Amino acid sequence: MNIPNFKIQAQGTLSLQVLDQGIHTFGALCNFIRHLPYTRISDKNNLSLTLSEHCGTCSSKHAFLKQIAIEQEYPELELTVGIFKMNASNTPVIQDILVRNDLEYLPEAHCYLSYNKERYDYTKPDVDVNHFKDDILLEKGIQPKQVGHWKTQFHKDYILNWIEEYGIASSLEDIWNIREQCIQALANHPEI
Repeated sequence: MNIPNFKIQAQGTLSLQVLDQGIHTFGALCNFIRHLPYTRISDKNNLSLTLSEHCGTCSSKHAFLKQIAIEQEYPELELTVGIFKMNASNTPVIQDILVRNDLEYLPEAHCYLSYNKERYDYTKPDVDVNHFKDDILLEKGIQPKQVGHWKTQFHKDYILNWIEEYGIASSLEDIWNIREQCIQALANHPEI
């Protein structure tokens, strides 16, 4: 089943901004969002920056799409955060970072949309959450406002439990810094 391709109506702040960009259907919007550069917006709590700054990460891009779905009264489209094993197989660009830090994988939080038990990923043109579906450790439905501080804390709590459960010889701060190196490597390779 495909994600709904509804017509975007002039209702809601973000929907009006989308229409001002000449985008009139949710499918066209998803395609537009998918092709925006993978870069953090300057304020995670201001989803309109995804359009004005012409960029986003998995969090801001999918929270933006979910907010449009809310404005257009399509609540069945769910914003999902999944914790997955980010490793050299599903994210080859980070292999050197993992090897250098003697890690097999890092628990990474990734946002995407869910609809009728299917996952839809609009992070980048060639990214597909189903590519690492076998590495997903946990999934949780969230609201757009949760992609900022809440998601970061949720992710850090998960990593802290992972460190303790598996006896990882690094602190949360060390693991988070390694994760930031991985995110930077992804940002430096827009073709991935």
